Order: sequence, then structure tokens, then C-alpha cells
Amino acid sequence: MPATVSFEVPSPLGPQTVTLSHARVGRGEPLVLLHGIGHHRQAWDPVVDILATEREVIAVDLPGFGASPSLPDGLVHDLPTMNAALGALCEALELDRPHVAGNSLGGLLALELGRERRVRSVTALSPAGFWTQAERRYAFAVLLGMRRTAERMPLPLVERLSRSAAGRAALTSAIYARPGRRSPEAVVAETLALARATGFTETLRAGAAVRFTDDVPGIPVTVAWGARDRLLVPRQGVRAKRTIPGARLVRLPGCGHVPMNDDPALVARVILDGSR
Repeated sequence: MPATVSFEVPSPLGPQTVTLSHARVGRGEPLVLLHGIGHHRQAWDPVVDILATEREVIAVDLPGFGASPSLPDGLVHDLPTMNAALGALCEALELDRPHVAGNSLGGLLALELGRERRVRSVTALSPAGFWTQAERRYAFAVLLGMRRTAERMPLPLVERLSRSAAGRAALTSAIYARPGRRSPEAVVAETLALARATGFTETLRAGAAVRFTDDVPGIPVTVAWGARDRLLVPRQGVRAKRTIPGARLVRLPGCGHVPMNDDPALVARVILDGSR
């Protein structure tokens, strides 16, 4: 069942209270799951039950996404603040250096946590931050287009489109290679999550200058990329491997930018193997 946890994060205005929604299930070593921009923790639903057979899984709604409110005044949606918030979250939940897996923005945040030695291992699925400027501008344009469509589309139309494979493709083909596999209910929910994401604009703005350029030594790192990722193209995975030479680079055949729904068994196995 989803729950919320509140904790303090330093800011120029003094300590500010941050509240995050999360769901916790399973047994074993703790594994924190971080979603991408405009998404919500339910993006991980296709793999959570598999992961929970071997891990205690904590799926998090990032600040301003899903059921988590935006950051309070005095805090900005940038990487240092997100790192501080996620570190404080782990302390509040009594997670001592958990494993972490993230997708897109969540993959970038997972790598940042790994760089700061806050976690035991990192699995990054199509992480942000390994783009050229042209690739970043393209990805941001696609994300903004999806956001505007989600905001303007009446709910009855979203529901109607979600009932057919073609309609689900129209709504989600930018992030899924196999959008027909996503359930109608999930497509409606994530379209609403994108439209209502209060942290979207500030998070996207903060990402404009982001590049991940540091190695992540001393912990296991897996970088996995969907072979059919149309948002952050697969050649960015090669750059990630050059930046983090010790990382295991895994190709996900038949998967798009959000691979958890395209091939749950494969993605779960990659995460479990990467968090041994």
C-alpha cells in the first residue's frame, strides 16, 4: 500500500519539510526505484512483483510527480536538491545504502547517488545526462509535446483512446516500444500523471544544463538501454560506458525508453543481477 514520509532538507531559507509518496513491498536487501520525468512510481508496476521475490522494493514518487507534492519554497528541482531529498528519504525509511534502480531522470538520479556513495549498487535504465545538446533539445521537445497533449486532452478522449492498441500507441509510443502491452487503466493513469505533474516544468528547466561526466567507482553499476529507445537514443549508452568504464552495459532488445512494460522479465533480471 502507498504511504508518505516527511523529512527536512536544508535550503537557503532554512530547513524545509519534503513529503514523498512511496510503496514498499517484498523482502530482502532494499531496492529503491526511481521513475522518469512526468511519470509516477506505477511505471515500475510490471516488474515490482518479480523484484519483490528477492528484494524489499521501495518505489518512490519523485517530488512534484505522482502523489508527491512539489518541493516547498526555497528548494529547486535540481540534482543537488534531489540528491539531498533522496538521501534524507533513505534515512527516514531507515535504509542503509540501498540498491537503487532508475529510469531516465531516475537513472540519472541513481547514478548521482552512486557517485556520492549513498547506495550499494546502481542500475540505470536509459539514464538522462549522456546526450549531446542536439539530442537533449530533441528529447525535451518530445517531452514538452507529450505534456501539452496530456494537459489539453479531455479525460473522456484519453479513456476512449486507451481502449485500443492503436490509441495506446498514439498516447505512449514515444516511451514504449510495445505500447499495446500497456493496460488501458495504466495509460489513463500515466497520462493524467503527466498532465498533473507539478514538478515537470522546473525539473525540465533544471535539466537543460545537465551532463553526467564523472566515473562511479567502487560500486557495481549497470547501464541498460532499450534497443528501440526513441527518446534517448541507444548510442548514448556507449557514451555512458566511456564515462563509467567499469559499468556493465546491457542492450534490451525490443524495448523502448521505459522498458519495464516492454519486457518485464528481462528488465527485472537485469536489475536483480545488477544488485547482487
